[in-house]
This record gives sequence, C-alpha cells and structure tokens, in this order.
Amino acid sequence: MLHHLTTEGVNESSQEIDRKSAGEIVRLIHQEDIKVAEAVGEVADAIAEAIDRIADAFRRGGRLIYLGAGTSGRLGVLDASECPPTFNSDPRLVVGLIAGGRDALTRAIEGAEDDPEGAVADLQAIGLTAADLLVGIATSGRTPYVLGGLRFAREIGATTVGVVCNAPSEMDELVDILIAPIPGPEIISGSTRMKAGTATKMVLNMLSTGAMIRFGKTYGNLMVDLRATNSKLVLRARRIVTRLTGLTEEQAETLLRQADGEVKTAIAMHHRNVDAAAARELLRLADGHLRKVIG
Repeated sequence: MLHHLTTEGVNESSQEIDRKSAGEIVRLIHQEDIKVAEAVGEVADAIAEAIDRIADAFRRGGRLIYLGAGTSGRLGVLDASECPPTFNSDPRLVVGLIAGGRDALTRAIEGAEDDPEGAVADLQAIGLTAADLLVGIATSGRTPYVLGGLRFAREIGATTVGVVCNAPSEMDELVDILIAPIPGPEIISGSTRMKAGTATKMVLNMLSTGAMIRFGKTYGNLMVDLRATNSKLVLRARRIVTRLTGLTEEQAETLLRQADGEVKTAIAMHHRNVDAAAARELLRLADGHLRKVIG
C-alpha cells in the first residue's frame, strides 16, 4: 500500500523528463532540490529538540544510534562513520545499523527491511540500553525493520527519534520526537534516494553536528577536538592552534607534539600555561568544553 505516500506520487514537473536535454534535466532536478532545504527548515524545532536530547544522552554515557534500511540505512552508517575523524569521537559514540548488515551498504539484501526481529537482534548485539538514543530512519515511515527497532527501544526505555519524509506515518506513535520534512514527489517516481535522501542527509548532518557542538567538540566553528593523525589533519591542527594562540606555525607544531597531536589539549596548555596532563584534567573538569577552560 504505497499509493498514498507523497514520495510515491507523480511529480507533475518531470512527467516528460525523458524528452529533455541534459541541461534541462539538471535545471529541473535543481529546482526540485531547492524544495528540500525548505522542507527541512519547516521541522527545525524538532531537529533542535533532538539535538539537545542526543547531547544529554552523551553526557549520561549513552550513544546515538541510527537504524535504517536501504538508502536510509546507508545514510545513517555514513553519518556515524564521519563522526570520529571530524570530532575525534569514540567510534562507539555514534553507531549506524543497516538492515542486512554491512553487505547491504553496497548491494540490496532481499527481505532484510521486512524483518522487524532483525532490528531487535541488531540492537541487542550492540547492547542497546535506556541511556541510548535511537534514530529510526525510514522515508516511508512504514519499514518493518525500523518499526521493530523503535518498538524494542521504547520497551527498554531508550529515547526514540523518527526521521521520515511522509506524513502521517506508522512511525508517528513510536517516537518521542518526530522529524518529518516533506520534500514532495520525486523527480523519478519512488526514487527516494533523491529528494527524500537529500532531506534525510541534511537532517542527520544537523543531528550529529549539533549534538557534537553541544557536547563541547568545537570552539566557535573550529574542530578543536580533532587529533592530527594524517598530513591533512596535521596542517589543519597547526592552523587552528596558530589561530587560537597567536603562536607561529613552528611554535604551534612544537606544542602539538607535546600534546600528542591533540588540538584542544595544546590550546589549553598555552592559555593556562600547564603541561599536557594538567590541560587534559582541566578539560575533563570542564566536560570537554574548551571555552570553559580558556574563556
């Protein structure tokens, strides 16, 4: 029963897309994509509420867990995998689960999304607890794998968030916070990797980035919690330390070596005139917020 879903509807503007030139196709897709940002903007309050709940979960020792199937699952796994290199977060802090497991990242696993018990097994395998926050991602709002996972999460007392691109949906009654951007029918009917996928990606970017900011992973708009582990990050780390300390690049490089490549630690060392161990302790007492340490 998909005919009632907005994402499965017929997009009037693209009914003759197969008769258009490449340039016309690009402009048509672009015009439709503009609607995506507008749809996400309309659910900003729900996204903000979810960000605060995720940051609270982090402070309590909980995790952010994404759960989805197909494109939705892939986007969740992608967002989770980008957090450690961006914010130097523990890889266990943000987790992405996809119906069918890792093989489903590159190929369709038939029937996996229709198995609600599969989600329960996957969540049990990672030890889901009441301290965690589960984000169920399903464009249709009806994917059995995701619904099964949300029901299980509610049973054990975990906070639940739903990301869906249709309304109303079966997910509505299973989540504490519903995030439902409605970007409308797809350019290619039912191809939810397009506008719905883009809307989902935008929402997940906001959730993880916003929560990491609230959790103290940045200073202003700088990624001060990164650890310099490759040549690109070494250059970025040196640039950040130079900017926030006024040191020369050579001095910043020396300071970073003393801090084992930890940008936040190096900056705290300079401003508080302490060694690396003392700087780490100051940051621990400030819950990781550099601004609380250096003002």
